[in-house]
Amino acid sequence: MNLSNIIIVLCRPEESRNVGAVCRAMANNGLKTLRIVGKKSDFDEERVRILAIHAADIWERAEFFDSITEATKDCTLCAGTTRRRGKKRGKLLLPEEFAALASETTGSASLPGGKVAAVFGNERTGLTEEEIDECTMGVTIPSDDGFPSLNLSHAVQIISYFLFREHDKKSPGYIPVTLDRLDRTVTEIADSLQKIGFFKVTGRADMEKFWRDVLSRASLSESEASYIEKVFGKAAGLSCSGKSAVKTQDNQA
Repeated sequence: MNLSNIIIVLCRPEESRNVGAVCRAMANNGLKTLRIVGKKSDFDEERVRILAIHAADIWERAEFFDSITEATKDCTLCAGTTRRRGKKRGKLLLPEEFAALASETTGSASLPGGKVAAVFGNERTGLTEEEIDECTMGVTIPSDDGFPSLNLSHAVQIISYFLFREHDKKSPGYIPVTLDRLDRTVTEIADSLQKIGFFKVTGRADMEKFWRDVLSRASLSESEASYIEKVFGKAAGLSCSGKSAVKTQDNQA
């Protein structure tokens, strides 16, 4: 596990003190990169620093974005934390399962891999369905049904701790492609399927999300992503050529 490749993303946090507590939780576990979906001007600097204590440097380096997609486009995996299951949320990993997957992706200090984002939602509402859709997988922290909601910084502490425990265990031996790069592969797949008439009226968006989620978990190398693009492109070309040949024969007949 290369901890420098772990990104903690807070989506629309409301309470400045919670942001400070998150910084401290990150520092406890060797994590240094914080990204926030929102504006820096929305937070009270003094309140952040009160709970960050000696981890205020994480807040000082924090970056701000307009969406989860923008905040994670240079990442290989993007995991949204949620306690609610839903038809769009797919299989939810446990913290230890997510940490093991992240360990395979982030590389090591000597061989850097790809970045992995852990995304945490608003304190009151968590991540919305639309925000979960911007992630490529879901992670859940089991808790008692009578009181299931966790404080934001506590959730970050738990996930960060499991990531820390995986430190330097494994390395994939290459740098996986980012989600921004992976989207090109997904578009090629969808374009190829479109050419052969796979989509009649609707369904492309769901298919693109399916491939994005699955391929992100595979942690593709650049050569693997390119090969997949070539396979789908060639398959579409052969299919179109076959249709043209059949049409020509029908016209001649």
